Amino acid sequence: MTVIDKIAWIRIENGAILSTRSHGKDVYYLPGGKREPGEDDLATLVREIDEELAVAIRPESVTPAGTFEAQAHGRHKGTTVRMTCYAADYQGTLTASAEIAEVTWLGYADRHRVSPVDQIIFDRLHQDGQLR
Repeated sequence: MTVIDKIAWIRIENGAILSTRSHGKDVYYLPGGKREPGEDDLATLVREIDEELAVAIRPESVTPAGTFEAQAHGRHKGTTVRMTCYAADYQGTLTASAEIAEVTWLGYADRHRVSPVDQIIFDRLHQDGQLR
């Protein structure tokens, strides 16, 4: 079994969650990505969010939001994505950059538009009353 280790940002405002769609992709993903050699979770989160959304994560506000696993979207069966999620405040204006084609806010009704691991996260956040 192959495991893709990713770090993701959970940002909820007004009952909707921040999501991104990369160029050439047909589903939305929580912003974030894979760590580079030697990076810890915080460094990965800060770098990825700056690269994708051109905003600065406020390190003192970062709090763990859970780790979730599912079949990786668009990958061979048996390829799992393990997403370690963090909530955090940020500074700046959210702007699609790098590989990001679109930035949007999704509600629970949009669950079918996201990757399998994000669907699990949507379910948990909806259950907890955070995602409308």
